[in-house]
Amino acid sequence: MSEQNKPFVITDRRKFTLDGTPRPDADPSPEPEPRTTSEPVPAAATSATEPPLEFKSPGAAATPAAAEPEQAVDPDLPPPPTASEMAQANAAYQQTSERLDTAVRAANPGMDHPPAMSFEQIVQSIYMSTIMQLGGATPEGQQPKIDLMGARQSIDMLSILAEKTKGNLTPTESQLLENALFEVRMGFLEVTQALARSAANRQPPPPGSGSPGRPSIVR
Repeated sequence: MSEQNKPFVITDRRKFTLDGTPRPDADPSPEPEPRTTSEPVPAAATSATEPPLEFKSPGAAATPAAAEPEQAVDPDLPPPPTASEMAQANAAYQQTSERLDTAVRAANPGMDHPPAMSFEQIVQSIYMSTIMQLGGATPEGQQPKIDLMGARQSIDMLSILAEKTKGNLTPTESQLLENALFEVRMGFLEVTQALARSAANRQPPPPGSGSPGRPSIVR
């Protein structure tokens, strides 16, 4: 008989009948234990109320970035005024300034109203103070009076002003401040070098360094 004409044989592998009694013709070998797999449960089979999983890149931080600590307030400083106190002080200051302007214009008829203070005027005021401290405003024929320490403090004031206002200036204000800083710094260097040369020329030559009145050459 060819394999195509062989009849199909159906084998009943059930070990118990419908009423629960063992079948006499059942295979006595034990049933295989169910296989356990470690395959993940499909996403569709998870509960709808379960929050979705979050995937992070290997370089991502495990914890949220901590906020930058605020700088501590100097305990020696007095407590700041309240908003109400600030408003009252500002109102009183504005009223007093207006009365002062009125009195000055009454004593000087035709005098223009003083211009409002601006950032440019602040920079120019510190700049002019530095130039005077470096002897730039000395009348011709007089010995300049130089205040190096005061000039250095004024230059540092401009430096702090530039640092604290960085990114908050208009192009014109930024250019004005940069030019002022460059000029006073170069003026400070010129004055200090000139004073150093003057002091070196006034020093008497050391004993045995050569003929009096003639410069000695140091090799």
